Amino acid sequence: MAAGEMLRPAFLETLTLVAGTGNLRTDPADCWPYGYDNSRRHVPPAAVVFASGHTQVLGVVRLCNRHGVALTARGRGTGTCGGSVPVQGGVVLSLERMDRILEINPADRLMVVETGATNQAVQEAAARHGFFWPPDPSSAAYCTVGGNLAFNSAGPRAVKYGTPRENTLGLRAVTGAGEELCTGVRTSKGVVGLDLTRLLIGSEGMLAIITEATLKLTPVAVCKRTLRAIYADVDAAARAVAGIMAQPVIPCALEFMDAAAIDMIRAHSQAELPERAGVLLMIEVDGAEDYIDFAADALARAATVDGLIDIVRARDETQVAALWATRKALSPTLRNVAPGKINEDVVVPVSRLAELVDGLRSLSIKHGIKIVNFGHAGNGNIHVNLLLDPRDLSQVRAAERCLNEVFSLVLALDGTLSGEHGVGLSKRDFVARELDPVALRLMRDIKRTFDPHGILNPGKGWPEESNSPEGE
Repeated sequence: MAAGEMLRPAFLETLTLVAGTGNLRTDPADCWPYGYDNSRRHVPPAAVVFASGHTQVLGVVRLCNRHGVALTARGRGTGTCGGSVPVQGGVVLSLERMDRILEINPADRLMVVETGATNQAVQEAAARHGFFWPPDPSSAAYCTVGGNLAFNSAGPRAVKYGTPRENTLGLRAVTGAGEELCTGVRTSKGVVGLDLTRLLIGSEGMLAIITEATLKLTPVAVCKRTLRAIYADVDAAARAVAGIMAQPVIPCALEFMDAAAIDMIRAHSQAELPERAGVLLMIEVDGAEDYIDFAADALARAATVDGLIDIVRARDETQVAALWATRKALSPTLRNVAPGKINEDVVVPVSRLAELVDGLRSLSIKHGIKIVNFGHAGNGNIHVNLLLDPRDLSQVRAAERCLNEVFSLVLALDGTLSGEHGVGLSKRDFVARELDPVALRLMRDIKRTFDPHGILNPGKGWPEESNSPEGE
């Protein structure tokens, strides 16, 4: 159905029964908030169903499949790429009420949760047993496990502990055809059949709606050490990152901020930074008490390259908080300075990090668009922020041209267009530059197998076959 099209009375009557008492909203004022995510794109749905359990999700999907009604699942709407925006209207299925922790099994190091549970709730429940779930996006207090799985969202800890794909054992889901599906295992090893768990993770709700997840837990490390290193320029910092990642001690966080980010923090916060700071690295390592200082020393040695201005090591929690205050000040500062910013999360090989940042600096000058870069240096995953006033059409057009060249630069450096934000609407029309025609055809075939009527999160992930852009 087209966006804005009314749902038929017979469909709504049945949807009311399937949704259950108090779980359906059709008033435009009630539906309005469920038409957007953190990308600021907005298309209002015709109805919103608040899921209460797997059986209800199954009923809603089967009904929408039978009537050909677009169905978009969402958690808390923290995504930045328009992935949960219902571009064809239809029904939004909110999983925010499906937030139960179903099982915690410390002996097998796993937890089973409904996918509306927030990342923070999962971490708190796991912590009571001495464990954690490695994915830790910056929106952890609000984002849901379902959203983390849909976009394979990771965060700083991915450099050591991996993404949701590496930390999820199995899933329970409903395909777009209305079929129940269980994937994966409850063991640390398993190779029976194709890996449908990893296929569904990162599929942005286009193949199936995940209702439950069996999460792989990791024991909480006894100790942690935090270092902050300041470099004169990006070349020095890139050499340090390469050196850090080439030695045996793996940091549990390796965060990057460029000169523009440092200048912005200096101007808009109380954080103290050297005047000559060109790049900042936040380095963190965890482990056993008898190992942690050795590990911190090893990282400090690897971080010491020509161009290092200063390296500081925190010895207590107060100092740790003080060092991280710089990094934590950045996102609020960016939101205040440029609420209409474009935020992309590209990835390049670590060895080409300096080329990426230098190229972004050149594009900033060329297009007259301020670019601020920060992110997860150990993965080469950089959040590229184009600062603009969306009310200024000349800036908007310049930013669009600049973003086009940003993506070309990333691909020229053997990178990928998204590390953890997903594709959604923001990058849909650029996907054909990265993926070859055979890969796109196979993905479309998989989509048709899981979702033959194309009802799940339509209009996302890749361009339509008829308007796939030529590589530029």
